[in-house]
Amino acid sequence: MNAFSGKNAKELENYHAQLKQKYDEYKSNNLKYDMSRGKPCKDQLDLTNELLDCLSSSDILKASDGTDCRNYGLLDGIPEAKELFSQMLGVSTKEIIIGGNSSLNIMYDTISRAITHGVLGSEIPWGKLPKVKFICPSPGYDRHFAICEFFGIEMIVVDMKEDGPDMDRVEELVASDESIKGIWCVPKYSNPDGIIYSDEVVDRFAALKPKAKDFRIFWDNAYCVHDLTDEPEELKNILEACKKAGNPNMVFIFASTSKISFPGAGISFFAASEENINYNKKHMFFQTIGHDKLNQLRHVKYFKNIDGIRKQMRKQASILKPKFDAVLDILQKELAGKNIAWWNSPKGGYFISLNTLDGCAAKVVKMAADAGVVLTKAGATFPYGKDPRDRNIRIAPTFPPMEELKTAIEILCICVQLASIETIIGK
Repeated sequence: MNAFSGKNAKELENYHAQLKQKYDEYKSNNLKYDMSRGKPCKDQLDLTNELLDCLSSSDILKASDGTDCRNYGLLDGIPEAKELFSQMLGVSTKEIIIGGNSSLNIMYDTISRAITHGVLGSEIPWGKLPKVKFICPSPGYDRHFAICEFFGIEMIVVDMKEDGPDMDRVEELVASDESIKGIWCVPKYSNPDGIIYSDEVVDRFAALKPKAKDFRIFWDNAYCVHDLTDEPEELKNILEACKKAGNPNMVFIFASTSKISFPGAGISFFAASEENINYNKKHMFFQTIGHDKLNQLRHVKYFKNIDGIRKQMRKQASILKPKFDAVLDILQKELAGKNIAWWNSPKGGYFISLNTLDGCAAKVVKMAADAGVVLTKAGATFPYGKDPRDRNIRIAPTFPPMEELKTAIEILCICVQLASIETIIGK
């Protein structure tokens, strides 16, 4: 069928009836498909099972500096873990802290400490200020927004463009408002749009001139090695760019192995300038004596080097790319040319971002749920859960088995068309 806008009301009503019949057939099957989060599937988790066999009671469970990994110590991580994962992030071993199993936890802790004690360069803790604001490029990651909402941080929406956030707007905001203390970024394969920030955008971030002396870029590089193609685009190194621009302390970098090894039992990282690292370690002293060094040792023994991580991610891509291709093929077949939906074709990451006609996303998500397909809540990709145009839907293709995934996307496409027709004809 061609563009819906070229059809009269009668033609659209007839097509609506055909689609409704298909929808009701799916609905009668009592399906239960959950695509609400970007979770690795069982096949991905199975890739890493040998990680569990990397340590045994007969091993010498010591770090390269002689520290017994079963005991207390090494607040910032074992040396070999710092060596391996600093290469992944493009920083030095003096610019990284190895954390627990969750980078989200590090981000939360970083905000929490800023609220109670500020960051390096703060004159007073953020929590004692009349107001604290964060810039939130949107659509974006709902967990970032949830952290801000939890701590009462006011969120300012900035649009995402094809090469990253609207930097004209970002520059204007940070230069004019001292209460703006940070910005959230997912710079490579952004959640959910799959955008890779261009070199120009990275350089403009590094050269920001914020009015707040303690402004920070929260650089969540969650998908730094999560490529789906053999020739991925490279993300420019933000810490090096900040150093070159004279702003070495302006960026906090976060990442983890959550979608490289095991999401519930991986390791996380925090990278920044040496000054920031030393400042954070002083605060961490009161929080922990050290994270799970056995898990750090296990990961190093399993991956061995950066090539081991790359090899692992090629295996991950061989599982995920067919799923992404299947979703894109169905979207193309069912929705292309109808002027009712637009989507990205990411080269990596975990999501596909689908935009409907304005005012349709919430309706589509509810219809899909009624047919047994649970998607991320409409509006979740915007601060406070409010998509101003009610059009963005985050598709998470990774978790379902292939046949379930195909059926779920077929149902989604039917829902998009039904909601679009009802919007166009006012039904």
